[in-house]
Amino acid sequence: MNNLATIFKEAFDIYFNAPLHVWETFAMHGDVIQTRKNQILKKHGEKEKYFYFMLKGSGGIMLYQNNNYLCIDLCYDGEFFGDYLSFLTHEVTDLEVICFEPCTLFSISRHHFSELAKTEYGRLICQMAAESLFIHKQTQQLNLLSKTAEQRYIEMLDKQPDVIQRTPNKYIASYLGITPESFSRIRKKIM
Repeated sequence: MNNLATIFKEAFDIYFNAPLHVWETFAMHGDVIQTRKNQILKKHGEKEKYFYFMLKGSGGIMLYQNNNYLCIDLCYDGEFFGDYLSFLTHEVTDLEVICFEPCTLFSISRHHFSELAKTEYGRLICQMAAESLFIHKQTQQLNLLSKTAEQRYIEMLDKQPDVIQRTPNKYIASYLGITPESFSRIRKKIM
């Protein structure tokens, strides 16, 4: 459990520097789970019961629309993961949460997340999680409106150099808002 607390502390010290015991308490509220490649953690049309932190692996948030999946977010090591909207509202959404490769996740239930939020540091952790997700989504929206798919892909490669090995091409293309054929052309141009 101490190793897990150290991982959390290192990941979040850039946001706020909490003592290690705070992260030890946080770690006690959840479980480390292992997933298989292509395992679905939450299906569309269901409520999200858990909030995840990706310790190792990759995954995506898919929007089920017109009998098709659109990738609205990608997640890698050291990031929050899951259908946060459903988790907070406890409502059904059309989002599906899938692991692209075998993953190691920290999983916290709604009940334990609520209990954690009742403590001083727990509130800070919950607030930090919400702010982190908001910043991520807002940046993503701004990039979609102001940058080309090629520019967004280059930035993605800067942050996740092995994205091609860890994420199916069809989901990268969908995330970028382009067809797989257009994505193939961008990849060839950049190589």
